[in-house]
Amino acid sequence: MNPLARTLALPAALLVAGGLLAGGLLSVGLPAITSAAVGTTRLCHSQTAPVDGGAYTVENNEWGSSARECITTNGNADFRVANSSIVSSQHSGPGGYPAIYKGCHWGACTPGSGLPIQVSNIRAGTMTTSWSTAQPGGSSVYNVAYDIWFNRTPTTGGQPDGAELMIWLNHHGHVRPYGSEVAGNVVIGGRSYNVWFGNQGWNTVSYTLTTPATSISNLDLRALVADAVRRGYISRSWYLIDVEAGFELWNGGASLATKSFSVSVAGRLASHAVTSQPHLADHSTTDVLVRTASRAR
Repeated sequence: MNPLARTLALPAALLVAGGLLAGGLLSVGLPAITSAAVGTTRLCHSQTAPVDGGAYTVENNEWGSSARECITTNGNADFRVANSSIVSSQHSGPGGYPAIYKGCHWGACTPGSGLPIQVSNIRAGTMTTSWSTAQPGGSSVYNVAYDIWFNRTPTTGGQPDGAELMIWLNHHGHVRPYGSEVAGNVVIGGRSYNVWFGNQGWNTVSYTLTTPATSISNLDLRALVADAVRRGYISRSWYLIDVEAGFELWNGGASLATKSFSVSVAGRLASHAVTSQPHLADHSTTDVLVRTASRAR
């Protein structure tokens, strides 16, 4: 589903200094709240903060809801959904995508990331990632997913114009990837996935683990990118510009957490990934499905 409006994620200090013109409306962000006593930073709305010495950016990215929803981070490569009153229709997109990213997201870049990298130069071991999460379940409706973006040129100040590759570790509730399932139980890089594809103005290919997980270690992105290239969804001439990991929220989501996150590009580790407790998705890449006995997978 395409977004109704787009807003550029800016650091909290810039959001305070001025308004952001989006969709014809002036939206003003509030400053992040930092607690010196416990060393945590609170992010709400579309606020962002650099973490892990600037290697990553954490963003709250509540792009599809005005309900109260915030995250906290202790400055490491981690964050936690502190509270969420998001309630989205079962047939609408998520209310937000709190996440952590490395690379260039809508023109906002993390320094020294090693990105962009042309798809033709991604070989075994060029890009690996690990991610550990906490998933509360309950009545919350969400997914746990990587969002990896490709652009036709090395840089862009807006939405990438190539493709979006999602990797679903898990989901809770009546949600599924955008588009249609095109392959099932495909083993890629030693892991089994179902593959989904759809085009919403850009290609969206999603790989959902057939065995849900709360964490993944040393995931080599080359195998998944190569599969998407083979299927014709990504061109070898395009550039991988951004790796994100977070939670699309339809209902609630409090206590969801990224406990640690790391991305290594060409063998250069870009995180210390210390455990503890956001992404301007600007869109929804997910359909909603009410599962019935006749349609359940």
